[in-house]
Amino acid sequence: MSQLEKLLLKIINNPKTVRFDEIDKILKHAGFEVRQPRGGSSHYIYTKGDFIISIPKHNPYVKSVYVERVIEFLAKEGE
Repeated sequence: MSQLEKLLLKIINNPKTVRFDEIDKILKHAGFEVRQPRGGSSHYIYTKGDFIISIPKHNPYVKSVYVERVIEFLAKEGE
C-alpha cells in the first residue's frame, strides 16, 4: 500500500483530523488545478472539470464539511 493510499484511508476514516497539506496533496494527485489566494484571502480554490471547491486555510485542520465533499467527489470519480 502506497503512502498516498494510506493517507486517503486516514482521511476517509477520520475527516475531522485532516490537515490542509494532506488534503492539498490528495487533490493535486487526483488532478485538480489549484488557484492560490490573493489580496489577503485564505481560500484556496481547487477545480477539476465542473467540480469547484474552495478550502480555507485558517487552522491546521480543515473542517470536515470540505473533506466530506472531496471524499464524495473522489468516490464518484473512482479514485
